[in-house]
Amino acid sequence: MDYKNILLHVEAPVGTITINRPDKLNALNAAVMTELSGALREMEADDTVRVIVLTGAGEKAFVAGADIAELAKMKPFSGRKDSSFGQEILFQIEQLAKPVVAAINGYALGGGCELALACDVRFASEKAKIGLPEVTLGIIPGYGGTQRLGRIVGKGRAMELVLSGEPIDAAEAYRIGLVNKVAPPAELAKTVREWAEKLAARGPLALRLAKAAVQKSLEVDLRDGCELESAYFGMLASTADMREGMTAFLEKRKPVYKGE
Repeated sequence: MDYKNILLHVEAPVGTITINRPDKLNALNAAVMTELSGALREMEADDTVRVIVLTGAGEKAFVAGADIAELAKMKPFSGRKDSSFGQEILFQIEQLAKPVVAAINGYALGGGCELALACDVRFASEKAKIGLPEVTLGIIPGYGGTQRLGRIVGKGRAMELVLSGEPIDAAEAYRIGLVNKVAPPAELAKTVREWAEKLAARGPLALRLAKAAVQKSLEVDLRDGCELESAYFGMLASTADMREGMTAFLEKRKPVYKGE
């Protein structure tokens, strides 16, 4: 796939997807979302990539939101279609077999915040601003923000952020659990890379099923979730990766996982 708005970079075992519209603060539109979906599929198919990093080009923005010029043309039916289209791509992120880390290097507003919420882990620059300002434009979040935010920070804080439309800084985002780690701007890429490499050293099949189990925990009751966990636990007990992990531990060496 040819990309006009996305940059792909693979430095195994980490693959990086960069939304590349710095002149528009990396704002999302239909073309960007279509390319993002293709980039995610490409990264998932690349066996050398075990962890995916998602970020924005430039020093100002991760993704500053949706393209307002495009949003302003919405009609009821096209608005619902566009919302559903974006939601499906964010579901795609959640359903990837590989962990996805958001490197929030600046503004993550509206659709940018929602994009980060769909990632498995969020690291932010100290200069990041994060929020869902849609109500200030007479609309509401349309890419799942009203649903995912409360699952991450709790109903009360989600209500506060969604209803006020006011962004918060990185320190507050960390305090309420919206981001997992905050780093100085110059150290964000290194911090994310180091953490991604740590993940990549884990068993890829275990990472895949661990991610799936945690995602499912938000949709089912505790007993059903535990039954799923047991099923995944049993599946992993039949893998070469499990035998390698256990053997390496007993032999006091680092495991070499092959995803088998």
